[in-house]
Amino acid sequence: MNRVLSTIENHIATVTLNRPEKMNALDDEMFKQIITVGKEISENPSIRCVVLTGAGTVFSAGLDTKMFGDPDAFPQPGTIEARTHGIANRWQEVSWVWRRCPVPVIAAIHGIAFGGGLQILSGADIKFVHPKTRLSILEMKWGIIPDMAGTQLWRHNVREDVLKELTFTNREFSGEEAVHFGFATHVSVNPMEDAQALAKTISSKSPTAIVKAKRLFNNAPYLNEEEGLMLESKLQGQILLQHNQVETVMAQMMKRTPEYKDFRES
Repeated sequence: MNRVLSTIENHIATVTLNRPEKMNALDDEMFKQIITVGKEISENPSIRCVVLTGAGTVFSAGLDTKMFGDPDAFPQPGTIEARTHGIANRWQEVSWVWRRCPVPVIAAIHGIAFGGGLQILSGADIKFVHPKTRLSILEMKWGIIPDMAGTQLWRHNVREDVLKELTFTNREFSGEEAVHFGFATHVSVNPMEDAQALAKTISSKSPTAIVKAKRLFNNAPYLNEEEGLMLESKLQGQILLQHNQVETVMAQMMKRTPEYKDFRES
């Protein structure tokens, strides 16, 4: 059975964690398939937006607890520092692959998002969450710390004192609280429907400008003022007078649907 499903329609990829009988718990095979699908999407220039969700009644309950009874499922001390996927290891990559994905990733979250599940959704750019969703930085329950890229993703949106409290206590919080704290963008009673609608809007824009805009915002927090202003100028210079930018203007003036060329960074 495929642990992760991926479909593409109208330039939108829908990625579904597909282990509903186990509450989409994360095991070794799930890790492998998430990374593979994320890489395939990132390299496919026809995809302009991604919707990430979970099959069944929950998004993901986090790590499969059976892994805690299997000493071979976890790395030996000293080996986890190995960078196997660029700046990340394989456990971080299941979340970081969505932040690094060239196009916007929208998460549609329902039911439960615990531990690794919360970290994976945090790799998305925009998150719709049902108000009754149960979320938790769960790792402390098992005597470990969040290590699937969550700390690098949350620090952009969530206050440090909130992160510390939720990590130290591993207490649950609701979808409404998730938006208040900064873990999610919107509360929605129909997160999948709203995510798909937003994906449709985004996929109608210039794919070149969308990819460049995501790259700009991903990098801006790490740059000083001089570097940030220069990056704006460089990326804009790569957009101006190219086909998709000219086509955007012409379509607006002629009141027609633009005909864009697929785009990925060269």
